[in-house]
Amino acid sequence: MRRTLLAVLLAVTAAVAVPATGAAQPAAPTPPVENREPGNGPERNEVATLDGAFTAQLAQSENQADRHQGYPRRTKLRTYPENPADKAVKLNLAPYHSLAPKLNALQQKSNRISVEVVGQSGLGRDLYLVTLTAPESPAETRVQERFRATIEEGRNVPAGLYKAPIWINNNIHGDEWEGTDGALRVIEHLATSDDRETQNLLRRSRIYINLTANPDGRVAGTRVNAAGFDLNRDFVTSSQPENRAMQDVVERTQPLMMLDEHGYVPNTLIEPTTPPHGQNYDFDLYIKHGYANGLLMEKAVQALGHPEAAKPEIPFRDYPVGEWDGWAPIYTAQYAMYHGAVSYTIEIPMRVNRGDYDTLPVAELQRRSRINTDVVEATIKTTLDYVDDNRRSLIANQTEMFRRGAAGEEQRYIPDGFVPGFGPEDRFTTEFPRAYVITNDRSAPATARLVDQLVRHDVRVERAEKPFTLGGKRYPAGSYVVDMHQPKRGLANVMLEQGSDISDKAPVMYDISGWSHRLLWGASVDVHRSGPFRFDGKPVTAASPTGSVAVAPGGDLALTLTDQKDVSAVNDLLNRGLELRRQDDGTIVVPAKDRAAAKEVADRYGVRFTTARPGGVALQRKVVAAAVSADELQVLRESGFDVRTISTAVLNAGFDWSRIDALYVGAGLSYTQLNATARAALDEFLKRGGVVTRGATGSRFNADAGLLQATPVAGWEDANGVVNVVNGTGPVGTGALPHSFVYSPQWFTDLGTGVTVEQRYGSTVIAAGHWHARDDGTGGQDAAAGQAAVVSGTAVTGAKVVLFGTEPLFRDHPKGLYAQVARAIFWTGTR
Repeated sequence: MRRTLLAVLLAVTAAVAVPATGAAQPAAPTPPVENREPGNGPERNEVATLDGAFTAQLAQSENQADRHQGYPRRTKLRTYPENPADKAVKLNLAPYHSLAPKLNALQQKSNRISVEVVGQSGLGRDLYLVTLTAPESPAETRVQERFRATIEEGRNVPAGLYKAPIWINNNIHGDEWEGTDGALRVIEHLATSDDRETQNLLRRSRIYINLTANPDGRVAGTRVNAAGFDLNRDFVTSSQPENRAMQDVVERTQPLMMLDEHGYVPNTLIEPTTPPHGQNYDFDLYIKHGYANGLLMEKAVQALGHPEAAKPEIPFRDYPVGEWDGWAPIYTAQYAMYHGAVSYTIEIPMRVNRGDYDTLPVAELQRRSRINTDVVEATIKTTLDYVDDNRRSLIANQTEMFRRGAAGEEQRYIPDGFVPGFGPEDRFTTEFPRAYVITNDRSAPATARLVDQLVRHDVRVERAEKPFTLGGKRYPAGSYVVDMHQPKRGLANVMLEQGSDISDKAPVMYDISGWSHRLLWGASVDVHRSGPFRFDGKPVTAASPTGSVAVAPGGDLALTLTDQKDVSAVNDLLNRGLELRRQDDGTIVVPAKDRAAAKEVADRYGVRFTTARPGGVALQRKVVAAAVSADELQVLRESGFDVRTISTAVLNAGFDWSRIDALYVGAGLSYTQLNATARAALDEFLKRGGVVTRGATGSRFNADAGLLQATPVAGWEDANGVVNVVNGTGPVGTGALPHSFVYSPQWFTDLGTGVTVEQRYGSTVIAAGHWHARDDGTGGQDAAAGQAAVVSGTAVTGAKVVLFGTEPLFRDHPKGLYAQVARAIFWTGTR
């Protein structure tokens, strides 16, 4: 029998293995509730993001190598100064500054290893993609690329000639270090070993390793990246440079199988997940290999002999429904499935971060890290062996997924017992529409952004060359069409469909359960379920320009704030010192004399000016004091606002309110915890400045400061998703989308005189997501139906105030809601 790569590498590392001396972990599989780290829990309201925590400089990604260039692709990596403060040092793991010298040396030593810089982190650190494969000439690489493209079209290739691609992603959470170190062991072995098994593996495979997906977090010892974002929640939103680099990698490599190495869950966690499973997957093409390799990884981890990893947990087999689900496309593993990968999140066993990092003895931390590194190595090696042993079946699987998409076939029915334990609770499906049509009917900038987002994710979009009729509706030339007969139709649909209310299908959910680019990004998107489908179109590589000034010379120009780009354009003009006006419905007026400046921002931001009505009050540049989470800070600054970050501690230390026009409260600010001096200074501001609040922290601030009479009622704390709303006609509700987003939602009752309801929850609340009542019957959808979700009014102090019970800036995702927040800031900050 062939000696496996796993067996070879186990033999190599056994000599340096350290016997486990700590107590064994619990023997029985443990539900992961205490290990859930959704990244948007209480800390989002309690911890304010402040300037100086990281340097906010986003670097542009370097160009990736030509995909037709042969292998090896040697890159002389720039090196970084030694940093003894790198948090990995204490654990005896590889600090970031050690990676480039190590990779440079291996590239000089071996012709099987290539290293490319596929982007930079938020602080400008290089992101390394390591490729391990037998040498290829450019001609051989072109053949492999043709095979990859042929598979994506759903057509068969000679499986014996196609190099099986495998992707290993590491350290996406910066304080889950050991994925990088386990991968380094595998890299060195594959690059330098002369054993026949390794050489044969590399002739049949390409192994791609993202060595550290979050180098800034690795150095700082934080889960999040430099901007404060959890990168494993950002894949369909792609707000962060690190995520965009990973998306490019998975699209161009098209892996048959991938691992995302994380920590920490006692005993080790190995996916597949529990239900609910994403309803857009061809799940039969995933679960057979997904479960089989999961079981083999379990055995490999057990074979290490560490008592702390004696009984790995496979959620699909071991956990209750919803406790480790595969529903959202926001995670690395679940996102990669839409590009044809059988994928896994791996959670290594021994916690070394957070409080343990600061309190445990160094020797114990290093012992734990060695165990964790062994586990990472074992899961990688097992996966390489599995792909090598099953490469023909995996290639056929991936080809079949893309074939079904291109042919527009229905999803397959998966019978009970398809794999052991598969039952009705695992069966989630959808009906793919025939096409989506995206038009400029509501917001041209939003249309362009959505089209560009789809294209960047390898969804195929066409632009109509002529007017056409679909489903009885006439569309103009220039409309965008997403033909759902395409290979990655699952990815197209998960971004554009409404989603489902799965409240009754799972008692709990690990993270968010609803999202929709169609409903939340501000574009006008029609869904066509079936029927004749003909139009003349051309493939889109980028959306067409959208800016215009449709105003006769000499006329004032109006800009309606329906999109963040509109807000950015207004702030750009205000920063130039222009004299703008704000009208009662929120429309911004640019005087005729500044037409040239309006034309410039129309071209820059893609916004459209129309003829203005008379009237309006003067609008000046707004400076915002913001006690906010990281996602809110990013949106406010990208919208062009001048933001000064604050918290309770910042105000208590002394803060100059003289230049502040509006206060935004979402996290980390407590009125009752302010000292007398800070409170007096804030009270003086509240006599003249505006206030916008969000969530529980904001509502408490409103009540404690005695601003609006509005009693907040908390919905079920884990409720989340896309909600139906009914808009009012006030300064914030006018023109808003008919959908919003919630997480730990609120509504407002006992409204005082003069308090205006800007937005209510619809009679049917959840459009897509997870929201049920508490055990005592409170906090459910029925209680929220028809209640005030956003309110505005003027406090007795004179401050204009807006209270959001929704989450309009959540994780930089619901982009069509950003203008609603900007309208609130402009209204509250204008006297």
